[in-house]
Amino acid sequence: MAIRRALVSVSDKTGVVEFCRELAGQGVQIISTGGTKSLLEKEQVPVIGISEVTGFPEILDGRVKTLHPAVHSGLLAVRNEPEHVKQMEELGLDYIDLVVVNLYPFKETVSKPNVSYEDAIENIDIGGPTMLRSAAKNHAFVTVVVDAADYAGIVAEVRAGGDTTLDTRKRLAAKVFRHTSAYDALISDYFAKQLDNPLPESLTVTYEKVQELRYGENPHQKAAFYRKPIATSGNITSAQQLHGKELSYNNINDANAALAIVKEFDEPAVVAVKHMNPCGVGIGSNIDEAYVKAYEADPTSIFGGIVAANRTIGAETATRLSEIFLEIVIAPEFTPEALEILQRKKNIRLMRIGELPSAAERKSEWLVTSVEGGMLVQESDVHSLSEGDLKVVTNRAPTDEELKQLMFGWKVVKHVKSNAILLASDNCTVGVGAGQMNRVGAARIAIEQAGEKARGAILASDAFFPMGDTVELAAKAGITAIIQPGGSIKDEESIAAANAHNIAMVVTGVRHFKH
Repeated sequence: MAIRRALVSVSDKTGVVEFCRELAGQGVQIISTGGTKSLLEKEQVPVIGISEVTGFPEILDGRVKTLHPAVHSGLLAVRNEPEHVKQMEELGLDYIDLVVVNLYPFKETVSKPNVSYEDAIENIDIGGPTMLRSAAKNHAFVTVVVDAADYAGIVAEVRAGGDTTLDTRKRLAAKVFRHTSAYDALISDYFAKQLDNPLPESLTVTYEKVQELRYGENPHQKAAFYRKPIATSGNITSAQQLHGKELSYNNINDANAALAIVKEFDEPAVVAVKHMNPCGVGIGSNIDEAYVKAYEADPTSIFGGIVAANRTIGAETATRLSEIFLEIVIAPEFTPEALEILQRKKNIRLMRIGELPSAAERKSEWLVTSVEGGMLVQESDVHSLSEGDLKVVTNRAPTDEELKQLMFGWKVVKHVKSNAILLASDNCTVGVGAGQMNRVGAARIAIEQAGEKARGAILASDAFFPMGDTVELAAKAGITAIIQPGGSIKDEESIAAANAHNIAMVVTGVRHFKH
């Protein structure tokens, strides 16, 4: 066998002229359509039009040109099946040995701001995926190419033996089915959004590989990092790494968690994260003050952690950051002086995230969590709370300062693994109890971590109190105000305990479980 005829029809024309010139030089007949044919003719590459193969003109503005038996019989005929060979001969049809197709730019089209529905639909390719799938199905005999990165390897094999190997054809066919599957998934997702139907009867998601990772959570686990095909800004997938070694699986998870928390704040804020939980969060009049508060919240746990800021990092803050070991520092921007200071540390990773959305601009996304044999899909938790949403349930209402700290604590506790208790004072966290099997256990951890800082602090709980024991523990520690969702059948027990100790308590009516 040898490649004698190739059908080439590409939207992305990168490298196609050189590729076809090489094939023609090896005696391969090039068949082409529309703009690809015009380009090859202009570059003086021998080419014939698809109409010469089909005996039928391209019609309907090019919508119908390759959807013809003369094309698909040439792709699908099983060449060692006598009946197929006989039919091809009787009908005067010829085989097509190589298909080179990439599809209408649907992703690029719908990525444009304010793209019209009509323009999006017009960029759904029909003939291209059909040819790709026909050729890929018959890869025992047909070579199919969807990626210009594969051109050089194919040319080398044709030069060496006239055809590609079966292993190459299998690999390319598998790539085609991944490509057409991803293409269809994007179209499906577009229609779901147009119809406001984010949870349809079947759900196909597609992602593009960013990089292979050295390992997953642990060295014995394989892992890779993927992102959505249509890029969005202000997240870890769009961040630009300015310095340091490659990100690990755990780095990416922790960085994502840190960014989610820092986006809660419009004022200058700094978040330190370890194992996807905040170990220190601070806000201030400037980013340096915010960092000092985040650091002092837990100087022990921040070591080896991830730090995210929502303002440009300057030299003063960079100097402080350089004094401890940190895995990653993420910020919208770094001043040249800050970069020079931080880049002296070989292992620190510096990530520029660009402009972050305001708290009001944050949009919910659909989050996918794998379970064995399936997956769960839910909206991201971007619920925001205003002071007007709060209901005072105790005899004493919170003071203005307590109210400010309660609102701060509520923004952070939603990002702490449940069961979660968080203590805050003076615009920073002072104690965090995360991921405990009971709420009073989480409170004990947060209070123990805070030490004397618990006295006069506020307490935030991600879910209601099933009984009054957490309030009693808070009172012994000197906590003066509590924010929690409310809704327990024993709410009155907790409220009575708060009243007995002159603690102000407000309820939100919203919980923030995070598993």
